[in-house]
Amino acid sequence: MSTAPKRITYHKDAAELELGWADGTTHRLSAEYLRVHSPSAEVRGHGVGQEVLQIGKRYVTITGIEPTGRYAIKITFDDGHDSGLFDWTYLRKLGDDQATYWQTYLDRLNKAGASREPQFIQAKQL
Repeated sequence: MSTAPKRITYHKDAAELELGWADGTTHRLSAEYLRVHSPSAEVRGHGVGQEVLQIGKRYVTITGIEPTGRYAIKITFDDGHDSGLFDWTYLRKLGDDQATYWQTYLDRLNKAGASREPQFIQAKQL
């Protein structure tokens, strides 16, 4: 398991969480990126192949960050999502592999004919 970041800063205007690690590495992760990669059952499902593609999350923001013991944080998003604990190992992996994770997400959206845009959700529900 990774050690805790030395610094956690939420940049509200940019909707980005900045994590500074002991080795000098810094990651800036958008609220949207964190939301669509939430470690919750709502996003990951309850097993392999059960993942739920998150759509319409382009403008989601973070409304709360709470420490959970010494190993994780709980992030609350403005769309009401607040389940799933982001442990240090997962946050580090999300930062280190951000380009790959993001491209995979965009590819999944494209394959599903879905969008990052919130209005896409409304149109699908009509």
